[in-house]
Order: sequence, then C-alpha cells, then structure tokens
Amino acid sequence: MNLLWLGSRHGLDSFEQIAIIFVLLAAFISLAYAWWLRGIVLKKDKGTEKMQEIWNAIRIGANSYLQRQLKTILPLIAVLTLVMFFSVYVVPPSVEATQEFKAFGTQGITLIIAIGRTIAFIMGASFSLIVGQLGMRMAVQANIRVASASRRGFNEALSIAYYAGTITGMLTDGLGLLGGTLIFIIFGRAAPDALLGFGFGGTLLALFMRVGGGIYTKAADVGADLVGKVEKDIPEDDPRNAAVIADLVGDNVGDCAGMAADIFESYETTIVSGLILGLALVALTGKLEWIVYPLIIRAIGVISSMLGTFTVPIWEKFPLKFLRAHDAEESMFRSYEVSSVFTVTLSIFLAWFYAHDLRLAALTAVGVGLAVAFNPLTSYFTSTKKPPVKEIVKSTTTGAATTILSGLSVGMESSVWALCVIAISFILGLLLYGGAGDPKYVLYAIAMIGIGMLSHTGNNVAMDSYGPISDNANGIGEMAWHDMEDEDTKKARQIMADLDAVGNTTKAITKGVAIASAVIAAVSLFGSYIADVGRVQTQLGMAVMSSIRVSDTKVFIGLLLGGALPWLFSSLSIRAVSRAAGKIVEEVRRQFKIPGIMEGTRKPDYAEVVGISTASAQKELIPLATIAVLMPLVIGLVLQVEALGGFLAGIILSGQLLAVFMSNAGGAWDNAKKSIEDEPRDLAANTGKGSERHKASVVGDTVGDPMKDTAGPSLNPMIKVANLVSLLAAPIIVKYPIQNADGSINIVVVMVAVVLLAATIWAIARSKAPAAELEVEKA
Repeated sequence: MNLLWLGSRHGLDSFEQIAIIFVLLAAFISLAYAWWLRGIVLKKDKGTEKMQEIWNAIRIGANSYLQRQLKTILPLIAVLTLVMFFSVYVVPPSVEATQEFKAFGTQGITLIIAIGRTIAFIMGASFSLIVGQLGMRMAVQANIRVASASRRGFNEALSIAYYAGTITGMLTDGLGLLGGTLIFIIFGRAAPDALLGFGFGGTLLALFMRVGGGIYTKAADVGADLVGKVEKDIPEDDPRNAAVIADLVGDNVGDCAGMAADIFESYETTIVSGLILGLALVALTGKLEWIVYPLIIRAIGVISSMLGTFTVPIWEKFPLKFLRAHDAEESMFRSYEVSSVFTVTLSIFLAWFYAHDLRLAALTAVGVGLAVAFNPLTSYFTSTKKPPVKEIVKSTTTGAATTILSGLSVGMESSVWALCVIAISFILGLLLYGGAGDPKYVLYAIAMIGIGMLSHTGNNVAMDSYGPISDNANGIGEMAWHDMEDEDTKKARQIMADLDAVGNTTKAITKGVAIASAVIAAVSLFGSYIADVGRVQTQLGMAVMSSIRVSDTKVFIGLLLGGALPWLFSSLSIRAVSRAAGKIVEEVRRQFKIPGIMEGTRKPDYAEVVGISTASAQKELIPLATIAVLMPLVIGLVLQVEALGGFLAGIILSGQLLAVFMSNAGGAWDNAKKSIEDEPRDLAANTGKGSERHKASVVGDTVGDPMKDTAGPSLNPMIKVANLVSLLAAPIIVKYPIQNADGSINIVVVMVAVVLLAATIWAIARSKAPAAELEVEKA
C-alpha cells in the first residue's frame, strides 16, 4: 500500500514511506521544540532598569547591523539566483533527470531542473538567514535574563543560556532536515541537480554572516581591550569604555548569527553530499536504503538532541554522585553523551533490521565518535584546567612575546591532532567499504561519517551559542553593577565569570566540529565532482576522468594555488580587523580625553564605535565572497577540470590545518587571560587584573581574537563555497574548454577568464583598501 504519492513514483516500500513521514515529522517536532524552549526563556525576568538600558543598546545595535548586512548582500544574491537558473541550460540534463521527468520532454526537463535549482538556492539561503537572524535575536533576549538569573543561582543561569542556544540548534536541525527531505520527495533521482542549489545558497549566506560578523565583533573587542585593559587598567566591560557596547553587539552578530549560519550550512552540505552519493549508489545497486538511511539517522539525531539538551540542568544535582557534574562544561558533555548513546543504539537497530548492513551503523558510530572526540581534544588545548593553557599562563611572567610564542605552539600542535582524528575516521570508512569495488562506496562512507558527526547539531549549536550569551550576560552585569560590592552581587559576578570561561572552551569545541565537518563534506563533494565531470564527458563523447593525478603539472599547480587561498583569505580578514581596531583605538582614546568620561560623570558616545565596526564589516562582505566564488572559476577555465580538482584538494588540506590552528590558539590565549583575571589582584606579587602578567595575557588574547573568531571560522564556509562553485561550474568547464579539439584557443573562454581574474584582483585590492577610504556611519 502506498502511503505517499512518491511510493509508486520512487519505488519506496511501506516502511520507507513511513520513514519519510517520520523524517518530516521530526523536522517539524524540532521546530516545535525550539518554539517551546523560546517560551521558557522569555518567561524569565529582565532584571533592573539599568540592566535593561544596557541591554536595549545591545539589541538595537545588533538588529541595525543585520539589517544593513542584508541590504549589502541582497543584490549579489539576486544576481546569483539568475545564474542558478541559466546554469542548467548550458549542458544537457542528467540521465537521472531525464528518467525522472521523461514525460515532459527535453525542454520541459531542463525548465523543471532550472526552476528547482533556483528555488532550492533561494530556500537554502533563506533558511541559513533565518537560522542566523532568529538565533541572534534569541541570544539577545537571553543574555539579560541570564544576568538576572545569576543573582538567584548557577543552575538557573546555566539553563537559560543553554536553552536559548538550543533554540538555534533545533532551528538548524529542523530547517536543514526539512529542506533536504522535501527536495528528495519532489525530485527523486534528479535531486542532486536541485540539492547543489540548496547547499550553495546556505553556504554563501553563511560565508557572508561569518565574515561580516567576525570582523565586527573582533574589531570592537580588540579595540576595547587594548585601550581599556592595557592603557587605562579598567575592567573588561566598564561602561566608561566607548567600545564596550560594540563589543557586546559583536558577540551576537559574530558568534551567534555567524556561527549559527555556519553550522547550518555544514549540516545542510553533509545532507547534500550524502544524498548525492546515495543516489549514485542507488543507480549502481537499485537499493533505496542508501538514501533513506541517512535521512532517518538525521531524524533520530533530532530526537537525540532534544533528549540530550533537555537534561543539561539535571546533572549538577544528579542523584548518583559519580555521575554528578561539577561545572557547566561537564553538564554539557554529559548531555552530549546521552544523545550519542541514543543515536548509536538506534542506528544499530536500523542498520540491522532495515538496511541489513551493520557497516552503516558503524559509520554512524564513527561520525558520532568523531564529534565526541573533539570535546576532550579541544578542551585539552583550550581549557583553563589543562596543561597547555597553564603553560601559557606561566609564560606571561616573561612578557607578551613568550605569551604569543607559547600560544602559537599550542595552536599548531592541536591542528595536527585534529587532522589525525579526521584521518583515522577516514581510514575506518575505507576499511568498512574499501572492498566494495566502486570508489563511490568509500566516498559515501565518508559522507555518512559527516552525517553521523552532525547528527547532534542541536547540542553543538547550543554549546556554541551558550558562549556569547554568557559573555554578554557577564558584560551586562559588570556594566550595571560596577559600583556594587555586596556579597550577593559578588556571588552573581562569579557565577557569570564561571559560565563565561566555560563558554570559551565550548565555542572552540564547536568550531573544531564545524571545521572537521567542512572537511568531510568537502571530501564527499570532491567525489561528486569527479562523478559529475565524468557524466558530462560521457554525454559529450570525451575521454572520462576517473581520478586526479597529482603528478600532472597542471594539477600540481592547482594544488599549490588551492593551498594558498586559505592563507590569502585569512590575511585579508585579519587585516580588516586590524585596520578597524586601529580606528576604534583612536576613537576610544579620543573619548577618554573628554572631561567626565573617565570620572564616570559623562556617558561615552557608544554609537560612534558601533558605526566604525559596522562600516568595516560591510566593506569586506562582497570582496571576500567574490574571491571565494571566482578563484575556482578562474583556475577551472585556465587549467581545466583536473587541475581544479587539485585546487580543491589544496583548499581542503590547507584550510583545515590553518582553521584549527587559529581557532584553538585564540581560545587558549583567551582562557589564559581569564585564568589570570581570576587570581587575587596583587600588583606587588604580579597577579590578577592590572598586573604585568595580565597585560601580557591581554596582548595574547587580542592577537588571538581575530584568529579564533574571524579568520579561522570563516575558512569553514569558504572551503565549501569553493567546492560547490566548482561542482556547479564543472559541466560548463568540460563543455567549453580553453583549447578546442583542433588545437586552437577558445577566445570567448579566454575573455571570460580574463574578466573573472580582473574581478578577483579588484576584490583583493578593495579588501586591502586603507582605512581612510571607509565611510563610517552610525548604527
């Protein structure tokens, strides 16, 4: 009996039809759970009038930035929407699309795929935007409530911060799962053509939000710290500092909106790569479990995340003492372990009774294990309780230089071990499916590891958003209570400081997970790239490319250029932060010279610094996105498809190593600074805030800020943008080579390549434009 119209159309049996209904229900349950948690958070009080005054300034600044960002990127999205539509007309429809919609004829099939890819692109971009925007707005609503709750106790403050982050996580789960499943239901075997648009839309929006938010937040943070802490010896969130509101706004637009969109596109891209490769295996074997199994696993992951995230508050007072958590970090790890056990257990039953292949359950377990492994691995290199951060704290005794050197060594080592963990997961995938015959099985195995890894996206995003929420809460409390010294206030401050310190570690962990998932998704898409090129070459009667030869000179050139792109991208984003931070330092210094500011009798002009940060971030959005989109096209048109494959391999390797290095080094410096700030203040003993050791740690933290919150995280969507652009452009590059069959040069291709190269050079020059050329507007 067919329960859905797609049962007869796609050949799904009764169980598979019920499973698809379950997947859709899980997506909607995820969204309903997010709405329910929203109600719980919003019922909490917003504290005193002074707290609400500070909070309102943060809220207005964050909303204003996102509105201006949207106006900046909409024209480019509109242009790319047209490109998505017409890209389908350049090459013939795929065999799968022809079979799926054969009743409509060739022109009808092309139109259906063009419309489908365009709508999927808009849907992916819209979902990514929704996750980022709503996630940030929920974080803004939560931060003041966390600050207020800290006056009543640790557990309530933790619950609010974590539940607010969970709302964003469940939005990510629900919308990502809903989008991928709907595309499969509508397009069936032709789904890869539309899924590419879905993945590209989400990834491109994530890149915009990650780059813009990262530059905004760290320009303000660095500027505030250098003048406030180092020069004026005042607390981090002192209301006399003109940059303090911009700093708190930045936590929301960068760490909340940017990271939420970032993890959403990772979630989205792993579904895209898994379904593309699954459909390829369906064509080989005729078995639909290659598609249905990953969708069910994602649905199970949604339920697991709901179960795990809801248990976070119970661990502090758990009846069994040996399971009782001693801090916020331990409570979150316990909840993650609950989700992991639930997912792995159900995957074993699903693989055995439905797919009749326990190797699929093993892949799910490897993916879940990979995500779990990043918790202690990242925590080891960034937690205040572990040797690497203690080593950095010790190095502050001899000054800023040794502090920076120590942090660099920690970041470098952490990147090596992170890569080793990813490599081990790949080896396990190879062992499980390496003997299957066709290379697509191994690539599918890697995609399934990625799906397993992000099956607990609700937990991951909750842990990440918790960080900036607790940071903002700490800032609101410090600004509102800076002149209060009673015991209750001191206790509340300590609770917020403890929550904030844990937030640095959890942010580093989720960044590591996001980067690892980017690598896994990129490798999966890499396989899709080879398969797609081969398909078009077969249709055009050309020799089929079955592998990418590093020994070929063109490929090696592509590999070198691909390895260089993450460094260029990071250089430009860090330069943007440095340039904007310099202007903020000058502005904050200027305001401190105004009579009454330092004495606390006159309010600083916070909007001026907010305007500097906003203008700096907006300036970089289009140039950096242009570089990520156009560089692969230039390489492909000039050096051709095999070299473009080498280019992608270079991006994946270099980007992963660089991203983890910057993320963990920055997290370690930040927590080293917090460790010193928690010491008793005694300038004679060189301990605590204001000491020379503290000043050295602040320098390390300010160096690490743009690394861990701007350049490093931005590489994650950049890697996938380059991969998806290459996948979309590959058929066109194959059909229109730079050298014709008779040996002549294709002038049109050369002209297009020259125009794209010129646009790339313009983007680099625009990004490097001096600060004097910026137009600063007040938010």
